[in-house]
Amino acid sequence: MKTTLKLFVMLFTVISFAQTTVKGTITDDTGQPLPGANIIIEGTTIGTSSDFDGKYIITTDQTPPFKLVVTYTGFETQTIEVTSNNQTVDVQMVEGNELDEVVISASRTPERIFESPVTVERFGLKEIKNTPSSDFYDGLENLKGVDINTNSLTFKSINTRGFASFANTRFMQLVDGMDNSAPALNFPLGNLLGMVETDVNSVELLPGAASALYGANAFNGILFMRSKSPFDNQGISAYLKRGITSQEAAGDNDYTDFGIRMAYKFSDKFAAKVNFGYLKGTDWAATSTEDRFNRGLDRSATDYDGINVYGDEVSTNIREASGLGIIPDVEVSRTGYNESDLTNYNAESIKADWGLYFRPWANDFEIQYVGKVGSGNTIYQGANRYNIKNFFLQQHKIEVRNDNFFVRGYVTEDKAGDSYDMVFTGININRAWKSDTQWFQEYIATYAGIELSGNPQGLTDQQKHDAARAVADTGRFLPGTPEFQNAFNQSINNPDLSTGSKFQDNSKIYHADANYNFSHLWDAAEVQVGASYRRYRLNSFGTIYTDFDGPINYSEVGVYTQVQKALELNDNLELKLTGSLRYDKSELFDGFFSPRLSAGLTVNEDHNFRASFQTGFRNPTTQDLYIGLDVGRAVLIGGAFDNPERYSRDYGVSVDGQNLGNPATITQTGAAAYNNSFLASSVQAFAETGNPANLQIGNSSLATPEQVTSFEVGYRGKVEGFVIDASAYYNQYQDFLANETVIAPLYGTVGDNSLSLAAIANGDFQAYQTYTNSDADINSYGAAVQVSTKIFDGFDLSANYTYAKLDFDVNANPDFRTNFNTPEHKVKVSFGKTDLFENFGFNVAWRWSDNYFWEASFGDGEVPAFNVLDAQINYRIPSFKSTFKLGATNLLQDEYFTAFGTGFIGSQYYLSWTINNL
Repeated sequence: MKTTLKLFVMLFTVISFAQTTVKGTITDDTGQPLPGANIIIEGTTIGTSSDFDGKYIITTDQTPPFKLVVTYTGFETQTIEVTSNNQTVDVQMVEGNELDEVVISASRTPERIFESPVTVERFGLKEIKNTPSSDFYDGLENLKGVDINTNSLTFKSINTRGFASFANTRFMQLVDGMDNSAPALNFPLGNLLGMVETDVNSVELLPGAASALYGANAFNGILFMRSKSPFDNQGISAYLKRGITSQEAAGDNDYTDFGIRMAYKFSDKFAAKVNFGYLKGTDWAATSTEDRFNRGLDRSATDYDGINVYGDEVSTNIREASGLGIIPDVEVSRTGYNESDLTNYNAESIKADWGLYFRPWANDFEIQYVGKVGSGNTIYQGANRYNIKNFFLQQHKIEVRNDNFFVRGYVTEDKAGDSYDMVFTGININRAWKSDTQWFQEYIATYAGIELSGNPQGLTDQQKHDAARAVADTGRFLPGTPEFQNAFNQSINNPDLSTGSKFQDNSKIYHADANYNFSHLWDAAEVQVGASYRRYRLNSFGTIYTDFDGPINYSEVGVYTQVQKALELNDNLELKLTGSLRYDKSELFDGFFSPRLSAGLTVNEDHNFRASFQTGFRNPTTQDLYIGLDVGRAVLIGGAFDNPERYSRDYGVSVDGQNLGNPATITQTGAAAYNNSFLASSVQAFAETGNPANLQIGNSSLATPEQVTSFEVGYRGKVEGFVIDASAYYNQYQDFLANETVIAPLYGTVGDNSLSLAAIANGDFQAYQTYTNSDADINSYGAAVQVSTKIFDGFDLSANYTYAKLDFDVNANPDFRTNFNTPEHKVKVSFGKTDLFENFGFNVAWRWSDNYFWEASFGDGEVPAFNVLDAQINYRIPSFKSTFKLGATNLLQDEYFTAFGTGFIGSQYYLSWTINNL
């Protein structure tokens, strides 16, 4: 027993002596602790992060001497030598500037933002903590060149360099390498299903085309969000935000945002984390009753169609419908319902993610499993306005990686839940009460009765129409009544758009990609190779896509390589050259090569000049290809080669059309939009003049990939205490993807100058919105510049200006919609100090946007210029490891909107408590 005890003591002593412990405190140059600083043993992945008080401790089996590498965003990297066990190593960090920060996105390899070959923006932990916006995602709007279009309180769409829309398929969003686009919609859902704020490690934004490295959807830019590793950041951190949203239309409403992160490092080989986030509030109410088509009409007009009034999209020419000469030759629309009658504006987001991280050899080789789920309610504006209710999205990823390579695969699945189209809800509540035919018959009969009786009361024309509408509306289901609620419930649970408004979906994306960096094998140049594969499975049960008979499947694949070489020309000049080439192939189209060439010249370590040339492309999206959706005013029909024939409908033929020998109903497929149609603008001209020569054949071409050639120059540098970052670009587009509105006659062949003209004259036609390419010259160009400095003994001051311009002849292409949707001028300014006095800081951000014209399938209209002021003050209590922030957005209370048809954006006031967030 004594021998055993001696052996145990000896073994314990050996193990104890084999362990080296280092501890200390990380502070800034004023002595303030820096929580969340990364401390790593040089040449290994063994490390930790400082706690809320800046303290850290590392235990390792390495024996001294070895070096610690200490990094913290916004500060210069420090390397400290450890010479003995139990050594205390306190590190005072030296504040750097944003040019010293490290980014990965520009070249798929770590490099200083100062040396990046292309424009890149970074939003780090310091910016996240100091933003006056209500959350970190909204704070991105203060970056230069960035636009955020607000769809609703919980759904915002980021864009750069023009061509913005809520369905922003030109812009990618990657969360830990996963594209978080919804498979059915094929575009990012903002941060609705993104990251919990306490788990955000860094955010990088790459404006402009990046197809050479990131594939087809990296056309206008990419947003990269990276989370904290449980190996580096452990413990429990949480935040709670409480406040109100204030809007003239919706009033003052409570707002709650809560998030928690739990991470634990079980050993040097295994770590895990869990995140949960919950947000609840009231959405920005959309209550505009202005005429959707900018005709200056109000609700007294016979053909009124309000922006946020639904059901009034259904209209007819009452003379043509009656065949009576005493009936005026005017369009009359049914009476609609306000949007506020069709939704409760509940804004809610519930999201969770978890990860298991395994390092079998306790080095940089890591195996990950990450799962993410999200659900909630929001408002989405596309072709119509949609209440996205109880939707569900999940992602599951397996990744194997080290410092030189990664291989990952993930699946994304969405379910529409109880989502519904509010426009068709209004239409079909009306139809549940009274059919369109009966309503218009009663309207016409009342008007005719007044005329035939000699109009004994001497009513004006307006009063006759009011009387006809009052009779036709007799018994109409009024909001708040049981009849209205029953019709509402029936509509939102019925996916048949002729009688209901529910849309269904259970689509999936399967994705895999890999990358290998050979830089550790040779020094001549840094060489990377990679590949990706994606498969789409569209399954909307015929409510969005033409998948009436089962899911639609198609796939795409890509491979790429990049070579990067730094050349030291002399002691004051260094040249970095980068060349990239990617090949992508969709099973629906021919393959495309996307090259990128860039050069960066560093002068005296303080100035960097860069220039790049690159081409990019984007495949038509799932909606561009396979949509088949009747939105009331038109049918949206995708341009895949096998799609138009998949959409089919029966249409009634007018009496005059039947007199020409046509049947009472005619079946027409979506193919008519592409092979037997007129341009909508020419039909309008024909209606106004009666001159057949005004008619122009439409016959949109089927959709093919769009291409861009981009030229960019830029400068980053430090001049007399000022940090300057400037860039300019010029983009040339080929086969630009957009929508075209066409009119397809139900009988006759366009160009026959006979039956097709009669069909148009008789109202026997269908309007389509096609997805096609333009052969017009479309270019865009712009520039952005930011200047940052410190004034008045440490106050941070930053200002940036962005210019964006579309070069396109609208008059020569009146039926083609580019959806540029971007202000020509933007100015943003921020001012603050993290330590105004001990533990107290503040930040103020102001931004101004020029007016611009918004065009989209829902409607077109002017967006007036606006300016917004956000502000926050924060106080840190180290003993409680807590930070309290009091903030307000849109402090000036000037309500504004960023897109035609949405609710006005009001103000948010909040108080947040963040605990132990490193």
